[in-house]
Amino acid sequence: MRLRVQRFLTQQQLANALGVTETTVRNWEAGRSQPKLSPAQYKKLLEVLQITSNELPDEFGHPEEQNDP
Repeated sequence: MRLRVQRFLTQQQLANALGVTETTVRNWEAGRSQPKLSPAQYKKLLEVLQITSNELPDEFGHPEEQNDP
């Protein structure tokens, strides 16, 4: 991921920040899976990459609204 590399972050560092595995980040970057981030993970991703939501690639769209049961 270009944004991760520009921030000098490893896949492991990004994974740790988001609470996922390094393999998960690797699969996202290789296009083998689509990110399914919680609202908290989404906010953390923006914070770690120091960007706005408009700067994210399309596959990192806004997480679905979560309704409380």
